[in-house]
Amino acid sequence: MTAETIIQSLASGLLMGLLYGLIAVGLALIFGLMDVVNFAHGEFLMIAMYATFFLFAFFAVDPLLAAPLVAAALFVLGAVVYLLIVRFAVRAKANAGMVQIFSTFGLAIVMRGLAQYFFTPDYRSVTHSWLGGKTVSVAGIFLPVPQLAGAVVSIAAFVGLYFFINRTDFGRALEATREDAGAVALVGIDKNRVFALGWGLGAALVGLAGAIMAMFFYIYPDVGASFALIAYVTVALGGFGSVFGAFAGGILVGLVEASTALILPPSLKSVGIYAVYLLVVFIRPRGLFGSI
Repeated sequence: MTAETIIQSLASGLLMGLLYGLIAVGLALIFGLMDVVNFAHGEFLMIAMYATFFLFAFFAVDPLLAAPLVAAALFVLGAVVYLLIVRFAVRAKANAGMVQIFSTFGLAIVMRGLAQYFFTPDYRSVTHSWLGGKTVSVAGIFLPVPQLAGAVVSIAAFVGLYFFINRTDFGRALEATREDAGAVALVGIDKNRVFALGWGLGAALVGLAGAIMAMFFYIYPDVGASFALIAYVTVALGGFGSVFGAFAGGILVGLVEASTALILPPSLKSVGIYAVYLLVVFIRPRGLFGSI
């Protein structure tokens, strides 16, 4: 094992880690806003990847151009899911926590089943995209251009989200609602509107990630499950409700995954992720950047 091999692997892990962070940020945003875990998060990613594929297949829209369209569509989907399902689940008088869990978990099963019925379990891929199959060499390290573009988009999206939360009126309303959803009603803020927009924003972020990932990853009905599991671990690792923690956790997970693949067979690369997660849980149960 040479130094060049290690650097190459870590560079690839960093690029994937940035995408993991983008996926996890949407999940952390929703949890931090409502203390609700969206168990359909992976299926949102799957829908985004299918939407990107069909835009390319039927309208020849490259994934790079489709990304903002898919993100906008997922924003609407996220808001609708809150208004039609989650809004009523959180009002449950008894066993509210279980109702919230099973409402999004049931939605995930329905979405996956519908995808299998309408799209078939066949594997699909976006062929001949603008960036597909291209690499660039930086100091002798070869970086896949699609993953590099995904890393740039992830950083840009996170910076945009940071400024949106901290520099806009809606961002301040979002933070206020996270702190005390009951008190904001006294100052005229409609918490249901904030929650709906928060769910839309979280879904839009994972939609953006799905559009980029469609360039280099196979698309099938169960594609979201593995990434959702990594997103849950990433959010818990970074600290529940911490948007920055989720993004930083995603980078750490990507690097750990790449490092594990250097030592163990690639099929066991997830072992390192869960080992680091368990270590953090024992040492710092609230996560690296969590405050709960």
